[in-house]
Amino acid sequence: MQKSERIEIRLLFDSDIPAAMKLKEAAGWNQTEDDWRRLLMLEPNGCFGAVKDGRLAGTTTTTTYDNHLAWIGMVLVDPEYRRLGIATELMRTALDYLNGRVATVKLDATQQGRPVYEKLGFQVESLIERWSGTVEAVMGFDDGALGGLDSDTCHALFELDCQAFNVDRIKLISALIEDSLVPTVLARARDGSLSGYALARRGSKADYVGPIVSTSSKQVDKLLDRVLSHLSGRRVYIDLNAECGVNSNLLSDRGFMKERDLIRMSSGKVGKRTSPFVVAIAGPEVG
Repeated sequence: MQKSERIEIRLLFDSDIPAAMKLKEAAGWNQTEDDWRRLLMLEPNGCFGAVKDGRLAGTTTTTTYDNHLAWIGMVLVDPEYRRLGIATELMRTALDYLNGRVATVKLDATQQGRPVYEKLGFQVESLIERWSGTVEAVMGFDDGALGGLDSDTCHALFELDCQAFNVDRIKLISALIEDSLVPTVLARARDGSLSGYALARRGSKADYVGPIVSTSSKQVDKLLDRVLSHLSGRRVYIDLNAECGVNSNLLSDRGFMKERDLIRMSSGKVGKRTSPFVVAIAGPEVG
């Protein structure tokens, strides 16, 4: 019997989350059980597990944004079962699921995962920089732009995010707002229109700041400081869009250090690149 015949690929369920967390912990990633639940809520028929010897040996998830774009994430394999083609099988299952549903598929790859994705036709699009640091007390920031999210503000925020990300991802952003550690941080232009927002959520290794979206690079420091003011003394990750046009000194000046690069890759129809308005991404697993 060939190795591939001993691997069952099936849908991933809530009951798999404890085992999926063990795979995530073995990889040293930051996602929580809430992150897994969110992924399963967003795409219940597009999250897959590989089972071998009665154990969850690997995972992958998909998240679709209308019929334009999908994101693949959480490609994990138990260290004991690596080099058996499990990641490739999971990716092919995910791509089969997405075939005909969306025009373009993207993902954020580690250096280790890049060769797997290149063999499946993915090409490099851009870089994402992982920064980490422990937040010092943020003093003297103007909190005047913090505000409640009434229906008009929510509508404006979703429109702004769509403008920045180039597709509608209302379900994802709504869920992230609900799970945010901090009040949704807002920035407005002089005419009062919404020009930026920022969120943060709990992680297993560090709190995660993102997404940060802004149409004005001059507002990013204030958005960031307003978020960080709620996270004093806490370890934080930020995944910076390297093409956002914001100088990385913004982070180093606040005590953050660059850890590594993630490689944004795409497959299928050539879609729009992530715009410079996306300063920090929502997460490697969702874009």
